[in-house]
Amino acid sequence: MEYHSVQTTCPYCGVGCNLELQVVDGRLSGVLPAKGHPAGEGKLCIKGWNAHSFVHHPDRLTTPLIKREGELREASWDEALALVSQRLTRIRDEHGPDSIGVLSSAKCTNEENYVLQKFARAVVGTNNIDHCARL
Repeated sequence: MEYHSVQTTCPYCGVGCNLELQVVDGRLSGVLPAKGHPAGEGKLCIKGWNAHSFVHHPDRLTTPLIKREGELREASWDEALALVSQRLTRIRDEHGPDSIGVLSSAKCTNEENYVLQKFARAVVGTNNIDHCARL
C-alpha cells in the first residue's frame, strides 16, 4: 500500500483553511486539517472534513458533454471551450454584454474567483457576476 498526503487549500469558502488530502494507492481517501496553518488552526468545519467526498463520486462529470441533435456526447476540452466561446460571443454581439450573467462557485479558490470576475468585466463586458456564498 502506497500512502502520502498532499497539502492544499479547502475549496469551500474564503477563509483559506489548509487540508492534508490523504492519498492511498493513488486514490483520494480522506482529509485531515493542517495543524500549523494560521487560518484553520488545526480545525475544519463540516464542509472541510468532507471536501474529498465529491472527487470520486460516480455521478461526477469528468469529460465535457455537448448536445447534438438532442443527444449528449463526449467532446474534447478544446471542442467544448470553442463552442462556449462562439456562443457567448454571439449572445454578447446580438443582445449586449449585460445579457450574460456569471455565477461563481464556493469550490473555487479566491484566485479563481478573481479571474472569473476579471473575465466577466474585461472580456464579456458585464458587471453581472455573483457568487453562491453571498446568497
